[in-house]
Amino acid sequence: MRMRRRSMEHLDHDGAGIDLAPMLDFVLNLLIFFIITAVFIKEIGITVSRPTSAAAEKKDGGVIVIAIRANGEIAVGNRIVDVRAVRANIERLHAQKPDDAVVVAAERQAPTGTLVMVIDQVRQGGVQNVSIAASGATKGG
Repeated sequence: MRMRRRSMEHLDHDGAGIDLAPMLDFVLNLLIFFIITAVFIKEIGITVSRPTSAAAEKKDGGVIVIAIRANGEIAVGNRIVDVRAVRANIERLHAQKPDDAVVVAAERQAPTGTLVMVIDQVRQGGVQNVSIAASGATKGG
């Protein structure tokens, strides 16, 4: 009986520990897997800069206003135009008065897709600094 106790005590001290090497290998493999499969996407967005009131007062040039109505109509100046004609109108107006700022005034109920398309057309027309104004209803056209 005494011999058995010694042999059991001897086994407990030598081989009774838990081997952590396979678990560490598994965790490291998971870490490598998640790092490799992670997708890093840069979100595409529109940078909107709002001028301060002091900058607006200093500006001597005029303003080119593009109005977007709730029903999706686009008005450049006083003329209703198609979204595809915005670029040509902006190129013409910007060539006449290059110091004029471009403001897109959209009603609250105006379609967001139309607003994005108009801003895209303005940028393709050569104007990179576009301001956005939103209101309940725009006056004029």
